[in-house]
Amino acid sequence: MLTIVSLFYAYARPFIKWFLRHFTRLCELQRICYGCESGAKRKKCVEESLSLSRQKPIKELIDRLNETIANKVAMDEFHGQLIPHAVSTILKVKKVKRKIHPDFGPSLGVCIESIWSYRRLCADIEDIRKMSFDSENVDHENKLLKLWRLLMPEQPLEGRISKQWQDIGFQGDNPSTDFRGMGLLGLENLLYFAEEYTAAARYVLSHSVHPIHGYTFAIVGINLTSMAYNLLQNGAAKTHLFNLKTQHLSLKHFHRFYCYLFYEFDKFWVECKPTSLMDFSNIHARFLSDILTQLNDDQTLFNMNQVFNI
Repeated sequence: MLTIVSLFYAYARPFIKWFLRHFTRLCELQRICYGCESGAKRKKCVEESLSLSRQKPIKELIDRLNETIANKVAMDEFHGQLIPHAVSTILKVKKVKRKIHPDFGPSLGVCIESIWSYRRLCADIEDIRKMSFDSENVDHENKLLKLWRLLMPEQPLEGRISKQWQDIGFQGDNPSTDFRGMGLLGLENLLYFAEEYTAAARYVLSHSVHPIHGYTFAIVGINLTSMAYNLLQNGAAKTHLFNLKTQHLSLKHFHRFYCYLFYEFDKFWVECKPTSLMDFSNIHARFLSDILTQLNDDQTLFNMNQVFNI
């Protein structure tokens, strides 16, 4: 049934747009920017409208913006030159006069910045995920050792290869093997949590060592990296990230999203009172379902400051 409706909409869409354009004297993008509340809803609708456009200049514009990500165009050039050019191109194609509609251009520019900033973030995160932890890399090793010092300040690490790593939830005496699935991204997330929200990270760690309801802190953290990564790549995280006050998304925004997931998962785990790690899959699935339900609401913005006020 859904397929039939989708096919009908695909064929009917140009006629619907034509009718609404002549009836309202506004193009689809104007109707979105004027009719949708600022934030995730508006940005998602603008993104869909642009992706469905059949106009050649719009398609070429989208290709050019996508190329800026592949070519690692500098942020200053992207925000200072390419975004204004994109807005001007769309105004020209849609025959929108700035003097008559002075608010449309700036509103559209904010949406375009957020959309391609999100896509750039996805690419940056993917690059980090693909990078394997390298024990021969001094920077990688220093980050791992720093993680220990932040989480266990009163207990010196006896050696790089040590069973002590299990105290913070790694599987064996060499943590490097646990980063295979998420690459360096798993370590970067854990370190950001421990460094930026030290009290919260230690608070979560204290729950993980509970004799009955405990769990493997680092391994669960890496699993949550996978969750955050998937939510970013499949677009579910757009709701939260598009509702942030900034259009210039960066790695810190992904890290903070991850920290929120980790802290909330710990709270969810404690509330469930599991008696064994065998309950992890079920609790993980229920937690993910809850997060997805929240992200399906375009008003959702995870309040990081409130969460970490412990």
